[in-house]
Amino acid sequence: MPMSSLPAAIYSHMIAIENVPPPPLRNIPSLKVTKNINYGQLNALCHIRGLRSRYHSRSPSNAHNEFIKKYPKIFLQKPPRLPKILIMEKQRKQTEKTEGKNEPDDLHNVTIHIKKAHGMLKEKEAPEKFAEFLAILKKLPVHRTRHEHNTVWNMLKTLPDLSSQLDDQHLKKLSKKVISQTWVKGSTVIGDDGFYVILKGMARPRMKIFKNLAEKSDSMSFLLQNSEIFDLQLKSSTLAEIYVPRGDMVLRRWNTFGTLEEIAGSDLEIFPLSVVTEEDCEILKISAKDYASFKLKNSKYDKMQKLKLIRQCPYYTNWPTLSIYELISFSKWKKFPPNHVIVESGEIISFLAFINSGYCNIYRSIVGLVKQPLNKVKKVRKLVYMGRLKEKESFGEISVLLQTPVTCTIITGTEVEMAIIEDVDLFGKYLDYVTRQLMLQTAKPTFGHLKEEDVKYEYIRKEKEKEWKHDKDVTLSKSLFHNGIVPGFGRWTHEWTSIPRNLKDVLIN
Repeated sequence: MPMSSLPAAIYSHMIAIENVPPPPLRNIPSLKVTKNINYGQLNALCHIRGLRSRYHSRSPSNAHNEFIKKYPKIFLQKPPRLPKILIMEKQRKQTEKTEGKNEPDDLHNVTIHIKKAHGMLKEKEAPEKFAEFLAILKKLPVHRTRHEHNTVWNMLKTLPDLSSQLDDQHLKKLSKKVISQTWVKGSTVIGDDGFYVILKGMARPRMKIFKNLAEKSDSMSFLLQNSEIFDLQLKSSTLAEIYVPRGDMVLRRWNTFGTLEEIAGSDLEIFPLSVVTEEDCEILKISAKDYASFKLKNSKYDKMQKLKLIRQCPYYTNWPTLSIYELISFSKWKKFPPNHVIVESGEIISFLAFINSGYCNIYRSIVGLVKQPLNKVKKVRKLVYMGRLKEKESFGEISVLLQTPVTCTIITGTEVEMAIIEDVDLFGKYLDYVTRQLMLQTAKPTFGHLKEEDVKYEYIRKEKEKEWKHDKDVTLSKSLFHNGIVPGFGRWTHEWTSIPRNLKDVLIN
């Protein structure tokens, strides 16, 4: 191609790319303006000296090299798109809030993560929720609504010291009687009449020390001069018992002191029974009298439930009430999960039980023959299901009292709740001799009526049922599925609203 015709080729190439009909070369402004061409660079490219005439002062090779160098610049390049950085709005808001605050960095503190995993680190309560909780405690229990009682109950469930001692239902009943007390700074709160929880303020537990009044010292004179601050009690003419606040221990919000029951004197250092308030404090109190009355009512209800359960068992329907109360005093509730093996055949059970809810399956062991490859037979000990123990039934009396092994295996079918009496309580001075003899006369071995022939007959019957079911399934699969007949398709599908005419005569005949 001659050098003079090169600009015309450029124009024709560009216009072909843009799908525009070729305009006349001399009428350049009539070109369609596109966004992909840099027309400034195109104009400079067309006016390079030495392209139109080979007799120009500039050598054609230099003009050609300059043209080739500037040719790519006439096409506009789109800026590269970088991948979008996804940032969640919640995380962005948290980072914006935390910026500018000098908070300690606890991300690498292993202690905090361990406490969170074990539930020992409490989350920060919402101020509105805690203020509502304090306002509810200011009311008398009789003036609180059901929602307010549930709010108090849910807050008390978060306290480990309470939830470890009481279950949810007992705590719910006690939460309906809790109250809040206000103590001014410097007050002494004695916690021997209840369980206390600090809700607001700070307090220090008191420490007991003994001083000899005969010894004169500066510390003793200081204590006598400030007797209003330190509680001083004279044990004798020469010995004084002084209570002073401990400086190394501070009780703050959600810390507890006091007790619901009486504790030994050696445990007073572990469980402080009295504190001195360092600030104006709001303290929640659970009265020990309320807990004692609740415990008494609960024990009475528990005894009535056990009496009703034992009375409905077949062996104890004609027992005198005093003998049943003798068993109640040693019984306790216990739950077993499903499929739990209570006792195996050939072992001595360690307790007698009265089933309150659920059922237990009874199995007898037998030696059966199992087919092996190459026409061989192997002896295997198997468990045969023989029945079940239902609600309001008992078991284990004869095995515990006579120390004889049981002849069956007892496995729980569902979650079972029982009232059990340990074997330790049945012997010696714990249980009356007359009650033990009465139990031996009325009770019978668990499924003791079963004989070896009954177990063999039941085993053979179940094995025949398994073989019959297997043979039936194999026969049906061969006759139906293997021959291409599938239920629901072909001949098996008949959706007739009435009998067809061609079949009526056949049916009548």
